[in-house]
Amino acid sequence: MNSALPPGYEISTAPERLDHALIHRWLSQDAYWALGRPREKQDLAIAESLNFGLYDSASGAQAGYGRVVTDRSTFAWLCDVYIDPTVRGKGLGTALVSAVREHLAPYGLRRILLATADAHAVYAEVGFEPLGEPEKWMVFGEQ
Repeated sequence: MNSALPPGYEISTAPERLDHALIHRWLSQDAYWALGRPREKQDLAIAESLNFGLYDSASGAQAGYGRVVTDRSTFAWLCDVYIDPTVRGKGLGTALVSAVREHLAPYGLRRILLATADAHAVYAEVGFEPLGEPEKWMVFGEQ
């Protein structure tokens, strides 16, 4: 996958490439939506999801992450998108989300949802938009 990636980076869905400890540190210590998430919960989330790792092509070091919860038929939830702070501002988040959309396209999903408090512009660049009829949607649990 090379979805408009800046030179020197690559995206992979290979589970064996994921740095579980790094992903857990990023999310549990720096991501407002996952602060304090236990390692066991993060590992289970990874195991039960379609994962996307963003890597430095030269060193192989992980530079970003995103995961999708999906039935691969009708629906997907994009979550835990994170870019290492040291490489932000290079378009890597947009490239990662674009790669996710491209990867999911052959499934013919009816919708891909996500929630964000601060990255609307990143997602809008690849076609996401606010819910047209939010009054139809409901949630059970934390908000």
